[in-house]
Formats: sequence, structure tokens, C-alpha cells
Amino acid sequence: MTRSGVTAVERALVILDCFDGQEDRLSLAALHERTGLYKSTILRLTSSLEHFGYLTRLADGRFTLGPTLWRLGSLYRSRFDFADSLRPALARLATETRESASFYIRDGDRRVCLCRHNGPQAIRHHLDEGVSLPLDKGAAGHLIRAFTEGAQDGAERIRREGAAVSLGERDPDTASIAVPVVAADGHFVGALVVSGLRSRFDARARARAVDSARREAAALGPSII
Repeated sequence: MTRSGVTAVERALVILDCFDGQEDRLSLAALHERTGLYKSTILRLTSSLEHFGYLTRLADGRFTLGPTLWRLGSLYRSRFDFADSLRPALARLATETRESASFYIRDGDRRVCLCRHNGPQAIRHHLDEGVSLPLDKGAAGHLIRAFTEGAQDGAERIRREGAAVSLGERDPDTASIAVPVVAADGHFVGALVVSGLRSRFDARARARAVDSARREAAALGPSII
């Protein structure tokens, strides 16, 4: 490997090291101040880091750590034992609500379903794990944007209430609720979601699902470092 290659990698790692837990979103100016690198250099490096999922650039131009780092960190720490806790939590939610339960994370300008437990009813809302969906529709999308961007309409209310509801946005026959999963250090991890047919997942059922999802999210948080 040439020295120029090593230098580029080191500079990219210096940029990643700027995210020290004090601030989870940094502007170009902040990265310039913390690294001493030219802004043009930072933009070239962040473009590559964003392409491979190590960084995500938000709508306001600031940068945040990307899902690749979570994936690698999860592998390093055996997924924080998170999957071992997450799948039973989804199963309990699906059993209690009799609807499908999912967990979503942000991936750039989209959201990805990492884990899923389909509800027990024959007619149900169905999605596959790994599916990528837009952020501008659905309870999960609204909640993720509220906790990672915070600028869209309704974001303040979602953060204040700690939940989002969607009625027929992606599919006219489907309703969903979402609550945040927050790690032990306070950072937002993803959205815990319950979704079902609007014909039976009515306001009362959705309210019960929000309560159940909040309990599961509160139990999951301490298992994430």
C-alpha cells in the first residue's frame, strides 16, 4: 500500500473520530475545526465514507454516523446481545397485539427493517427483513426522522409524545405505530413498530400497542451500549 493510501485512510478515520459522543451530528465547519483538514478534502473523504455507509449526510447538510458502523460494532460486540433481546421482544409484541412487529433503523435517506415477527392472524401486514422503505411515509419513517433530523412537520410532537402513528400512508389498508429505542448512553437507535390492518388495528388497539411497545423499548435500551 502506498503512503498516499495510508494517509487517506488515516484522514478518514480522523473524521470518524470527531464523533465522540458529545454531538451526534456535525457540520462541515465543525469537522474542519476538529480535524484541521481542508473542507475540500473533508468533502471528498466524507463522500466515500457516505458511499460505504460509514457516514450519513442529513437534509440540513450535517453528518452523522452511518449504519455500517453499527453493523460492524454489532458484530464486534456480538450485536450487543441486542438481537438476542430484540427478537423475543418482537415476538411478545406480536403475540400481545396480534399484529406484526418490526424494528427499523435509518440507512441514508431510507429506513431498513432489521428484524421482523409477523402477527399470528391469517390476514396480516407482511414485509420481509432487509426491506428498504422511504422515510417520508409510515410511522417508522416519521419517528426516525423526528429523532435524527427533527425539522419536519410534527417532529416536535413525536419527540414529546415518544410515538408516531400512520394511517394508510404507504398502504391504504394498513396502520402502524412506532416508538423509539434509545441506548443506555441516550442515543437513538431505531424504531420499534407494530403494524396491522386498519379495519381491526383501530384507535384503541393502537393505543394499547403503543403502551406495549414502550415497555419493550424501555427494556431493550439498557442492552445497547
